[in-house]
Amino acid sequence: MIISTEFKKNIICQNKKARYEYSIEEVFEAGLVLQGTEVKALRSNKASIQEGYISQTDSGLEIVNVTISTYKYTAITKSHNERRSRKLLLHKKEINKITGLISKKGYTAIPLSLYFNSKGMVKLEFALAKGKKLYDKRAALKEKSVLLEQKKDLKYRIKI
Repeated sequence: MIISTEFKKNIICQNKKARYEYSIEEVFEAGLVLQGTEVKALRSNKASIQEGYISQTDSGLEIVNVTISTYKYTAITKSHNERRSRKLLLHKKEINKITGLISKKGYTAIPLSLYFNSKGMVKLEFALAKGKKLYDKRAALKEKSVLLEQKKDLKYRIKI
């Protein structure tokens, strides 16, 4: 499902380096299969998706290497594994499309953000992306600095 920004998101965590390291081709939104203690930990913003990636399995797509810390008020026996892989909830057409693109050379699926939607459900925003080369990263930084300078010039001209 292609994501729209109509609803207000309560962002839990973001992968800020993703847009720097990869060129984003297409963005998707998926639900996650979580345990109760994981949801409680997410409500207290105890998560990290920096090292995460999406892999395909026999049953569908899973997110791997995402850390959701344990909730401090639960019993040790009922707490969850922090780094377990979690299944993504997507339609079959979307799964087929994503797995087809991941199997192409150079494409990967990376998480961009983890958030609560307006209905209180935990959603993962992820993207199909290609890795950038070093010269692409430099060009993007140069373009960003030029835009910042242009904004500063416009702001200065308006004040005078």
